[in-house]
Amino acid sequence: MSTEVYLTAPQVLARYGISDMSLHRWLNNPALSFPKPMVINRRRYFLEADLVAWERARAANAA
Repeated sequence: MSTEVYLTAPQVLARYGISDMSLHRWLNNPALSFPKPMVINRRRYFLEADLVAWERARAANAA
């Protein structure tokens, strides 16, 4: 049984307090290395573990 947690795009927007356009920019900016979503029926799903890893990498670079 898988314990992977996926977040929808609206949940990601709420998590970071950003707009849909900002998320679009983050996804298309190679310098940010924002995790790519899995797309099912035109809906985007982000693996929470990927988001946490991205957050940690950003925090490590900021320190």
